[in-house]
Amino acid sequence: MRFDLLQTLSLAGDPAAANDDRGGASDVLAWVIDGATDLGEPGLVGTRGGAAWIAQEANAGFAATGDARLDLICKGVAARIARRFEAVRTRAPLGRWELPCASFLAARVTPERLDFAWAGDCAALVKRGDLVERVGPLAEARDDELAHAAGLAEHGLGLKARPAPILESLRARRGRPGQAVLGVEALAPPPLSFAAVPCAPGDELLLMTDGFAALIDQYAAFDARGLFAALAGEGLAGLAARLRAIEAADADCARYPRFKTSDDATALWLRCVA
Repeated sequence: MRFDLLQTLSLAGDPAAANDDRGGASDVLAWVIDGATDLGEPGLVGTRGGAAWIAQEANAGFAATGDARLDLICKGVAARIARRFEAVRTRAPLGRWELPCASFLAARVTPERLDFAWAGDCAALVKRGDLVERVGPLAEARDDELAHAAGLAEHGLGLKARPAPILESLRARRGRPGQAVLGVEALAPPPLSFAAVPCAPGDELLLMTDGFAALIDQYAAFDARGLFAALAGEGLAGLAARLRAIEAADADCARYPRFKTSDDATALWLRCVA
């Protein structure tokens, strides 16, 4: 079995800033990557921000893999990132919060099933006939982040120049060791999660960074089945327009507490074929 790539979309949250998401697919492998938003000025890995840097390195790593088991693919990508970081970094980090890190989710198709691996908050939906199954972190996993944002709302969420209390809080959380993310430390590979789902020709797959998955996880514009139904009628571009309209109507982040009005949003829509 192999993948047919039906549509792909990747939008920057702010057209004036870099898009720190990436995504791609080959015949048997597909992936999305979400570089964690920079919490300081560029400089650690040169003039490019760390989020865009690690997203690009991870994307190149997945694109260069051969036909291996998914756990070995992920291990190789993590090792590549660690080597590249040591080669290009210009100085010591100002703190753990400055170390580039990213969420990702990868899917590999075999003759009988879909294998998944992830770290962080990217998600996938698998459509098998009338059944739509979620793979990746549960929607409830974002509750802690949403509560964190709500607790800092008095300082002004959604501002491009983050107020000091918000920046300090984000740096403190980012600096905690042992987080399930793709990072740059060779001796600390990410604690990955894995799943496998049966598949057959005609089954469809939607991979999403959290900025796109917000349609179901945060804004509740659709449930999983409703999202696939809308996807069939409107495509990824139509869903993206809905996403940005919801965020524009809540530009001060009051109804849906979050740390920026719009996040980078990336999605891949694929079909399994014989």
